[in-house]
Amino acid sequence: MTSSKWFMILASVSVLALGVAACGDDEESSGGGGDLSGTIRIDGSSTVAPLSEAVAEQFQGENPDVRVTVGTSGTGGGFEKFCAGETAISDASRAIEADEVEACEKAGISFEEVRVATDALTVVVNPQNPVNCLTTEQLKAVWGPASTLSSWSEIPDLEDEFSEDLQLFGPGTDSGTFDYFTEEINGEEGASRKDYNNVGEDDNATVNGVKGAPGGMGYFGFSYFTENEGSLKALEIDGGKGCVAPSVETAQNDEYVPLSRPLFIYPSGEALEEEVVKEFVDYYLENVNDIAEAVGYIPLTEEQLQASQDAVATLG
Repeated sequence: MTSSKWFMILASVSVLALGVAACGDDEESSGGGGDLSGTIRIDGSSTVAPLSEAVAEQFQGENPDVRVTVGTSGTGGGFEKFCAGETAISDASRAIEADEVEACEKAGISFEEVRVATDALTVVVNPQNPVNCLTTEQLKAVWGPASTLSSWSEIPDLEDEFSEDLQLFGPGTDSGTFDYFTEEINGEEGASRKDYNNVGEDDNATVNGVKGAPGGMGYFGFSYFTENEGSLKALEIDGGKGCVAPSVETAQNDEYVPLSRPLFIYPSGEALEEEVVKEFVDYYLENVNDIAEAVGYIPLTEEQLQASQDAVATLG
């Protein structure tokens, strides 16, 4: 999550909180009575954390006696705490794995997988670039840790003739975007060539770098591309089933692979027995699409949202 996006989230949450305050007397609003109290501990994915934090901020604005903490131990670290009974909800950017299911079962922790949003990463190039699509293998050839490619003409099996020098821009190694991209494209989290323009947390540097270099290439979240669509071109990605452009629709229906993914929360059945946790999870799903869109995530379809609500109802 970049600094610029974090400021966007804070600003969006502030606007949403004002809306909550204006509707504070609506007794039909979930979690809106202001009578709840208690602490809810969430941990897990750093990708999902900003969304959970935004929901928590709005929920706490309506319920000042509730404290929601959101940690970022990573999806795996979050499941370790969750299956040990240390958290009520686990944020996850992937589905729970077999060994984690086993750990939860041994500890007597029941749970359901609840999809809350969709994430998509977008590979961008200079608008002058004639290339429209790259395969995941071509991306690996460019970004892999052993890559020494220095020109677009060196990319294997490139259909379009383009001989500009490659100028690569990407996030720093502390970024969740970096972790996800390297795992999905290069096959190992953190595995990447090091001779690229490391912009740290500044996505504007990627925008300006790619915009100013005919052979530029970079990657970041889809929402950030839409903000700069006039200055950049998004590549279609061929994950094995043909070239697919990033969009709300292709991300929602999981066609844009492997750079789109569902994002989850995992509430425990035991935690949902507490009124404050049940109210929070219900509130999360009732408001998640508006909040997700406001802070840069791709919202759920009606069918996906209904499936998530059904999962919570089954567990609760």
